Amino acid sequence: MSGMDINKILEYLPHRYPFLLVDRVVSCEPGKRLTALKNVTINEPYFQGHFPHHPVMPGVLIIEAMAQACAILTFHSEQHRADERLVYYLAGIDNARFKKPVMPGDTLRLEVTLERHVRGIWKFTAQALVADAVVAVAEMMCTVRLLEAEGRTSPVPHS
Repeated sequence: MSGMDINKILEYLPHRYPFLLVDRVVSCEPGKRLTALKNVTINEPYFQGHFPHHPVMPGVLIIEAMAQACAILTFHSEQHRADERLVYYLAGIDNARFKKPVMPGDTLRLEVTLERHVRGIWKFTAQALVADAVVAVAEMMCTVRLLEAEGRTSPVPHS
């Protein structure tokens, strides 16, 4: 499958403003890899405080953008749509490294590759780039859970 515009992304990703950090999917191979874009603008709410005199995208939000790209790949691979019953949890982050700051005006390219999927845990390698320069890397583990009464969760049955 080729790309997805924002309307298609909203079908797969439960996040919404101001926490939606993926603007476009450039390419997606279900069960394998996904490349997405995040346009970083001065209008982002976090730039008011991080840092007003030298705006830099917080590293945790770069990690979150990569996790959202992982979520789109997971939901698309499993043919799930975002709904109020599914929650996508970040279960672990290993070997996260930040190489360069991300500034307003940058386009963040998010590249995620599925390494394995075992017993409801999805493991990915992820990197974020600006132009062709790597700005962040991480190994990520995620899981999809089904919301039940009183906020409890359970594993999602496989299709």
